[in-house]
Amino acid sequence: MSDRSKESLLEENREQKAGAAGFPWIRASVFVLVCFAVIVPFTSVPEKLKDYAKEVYAARRAANTPLPPPKEPVAETTPEEEIPPLPKPVVVEPEEPEEQIVPPQDHTVESGGDIRKMYKGFKLKTHVNVDKGDLASQERGDEESYTAEYTLNINLPQPSKTMSELSKVNPKLDAILPGLASMVEDAEVSGFYYNLYQNKVDRLKRDALKLNVLTTKHNFYDCETILNLSHPESKRKVLLMQADMDVVSDGSDGDRLSTMPDEIVNSTHYQPFTSYGWPKQTRTENPMVAGWKKRIENAKKEIADPATKEARKQWLKDRIEMLKRGIADMKARSFLIAEYDPFIVMPVNVITNRDDKHAAKVGDYAVVIHDGKVYPAIVGDGGPTFKVGEASLRLAKEINANSSPYRRPVSNLTVTYIVFSGSRDADKSAPDYKKWHQECSSLLEEIGGLGEGYELHQWEDLLAKTPEAADEVEEDAAAEAEESGEDAEQEKAPQE
Repeated sequence: MSDRSKESLLEENREQKAGAAGFPWIRASVFVLVCFAVIVPFTSVPEKLKDYAKEVYAARRAANTPLPPPKEPVAETTPEEEIPPLPKPVVVEPEEPEEQIVPPQDHTVESGGDIRKMYKGFKLKTHVNVDKGDLASQERGDEESYTAEYTLNINLPQPSKTMSELSKVNPKLDAILPGLASMVEDAEVSGFYYNLYQNKVDRLKRDALKLNVLTTKHNFYDCETILNLSHPESKRKVLLMQADMDVVSDGSDGDRLSTMPDEIVNSTHYQPFTSYGWPKQTRTENPMVAGWKKRIENAKKEIADPATKEARKQWLKDRIEMLKRGIADMKARSFLIAEYDPFIVMPVNVITNRDDKHAAKVGDYAVVIHDGKVYPAIVGDGGPTFKVGEASLRLAKEINANSSPYRRPVSNLTVTYIVFSGSRDADKSAPDYKKWHQECSSLLEEIGGLGEGYELHQWEDLLAKTPEAADEVEEDAAAEAEESGEDAEQEKAPQE
């Protein structure tokens, strides 16, 4: 290339640079920035920039915070399901399953496991003592380092012994029995009262750690008094007791009640017997026999089952023997029926006592006084030695129509029971309510009689037989007597 051509190219290059340097770049840039500042606030760009700044700040903060150790998520899937990919930026910790708390079976539902709320009736006081100890590793091995103490405190009641004390729970008592005041003057607290509460205390000591079976406060204080009384003139002895009233529903008698509901006949809890019983009068089978025979058959089937353990088999064999003895007794005797017959229950240690002249005996006549009314009855059954105040369902429903085997007629200690000691008949027989009324009326006269305006209740016989049924009973009795005579003659005849 010639020197002239080179000079021409250099000249053109200088001109281009000069043209480029002449454009106002700085002013143009300032102008653009001003326009951007004016226009941008009216757009969504600032909010986006703000959100972006927050995300950047949160990301930096999360990066500086140590993450907890990752937990493997547990997911239940089926073969058809596709497991979606977990989002990478977010770590999701699985929720801890709720702990299933099983309430203790030894407590009531209402208590929720809190023994302070149990229905037993005692007040539970708690106090936590904290003392300075040794090293934790040492205290773990010390049985005395972590203990709880439980003390059951009981106040033994005192028996009422005066007329004013007796009237506190039965305000009309002195008006109903005007002669009672003279008898109470020389009253003697019965030894059965002290035996009763001693038996209660013994049970508490035995069951102190079994809060679910511990005697309730209501049942512990179920007796106000038991007194041995004698009338100063007639010398008539009576056993007076003040208590509440629970219900018994035992007893059966095929002669008077040949059918009973299936739930009773087939019950394993219903007792067909009462302590008061008499020779059976007809051939009509006791309805409870069928249920007891069925129980024997069921027991035999269980014994034959190879899966039944030996201990259970032995128990079933013993039970079969007991059921057989019971069936034999039901075939030979009849008993009171709590739903139809008015009677009271006394502790078995009372009715079996042979030393105390005031002790009640099975068959002794009695009167029950409550709310201004006087009811004739007999001592018909024996009960536990740690409780008093029980009567038949018939008597209970007369006092309170809402009574049932599961609902007591009287909860307060306002029932007065008076047993005429040694008044039972020589021979036991089926209930005769008219005779019971006459006997109780005569016995009441021996202790001063009833006050003005009060009378002895007259029971209606709810099982009274029609004349035709009565004739049938007499025919059955005659037939049985004839058969008994023939059997006796055959026994006397010489053997060939």
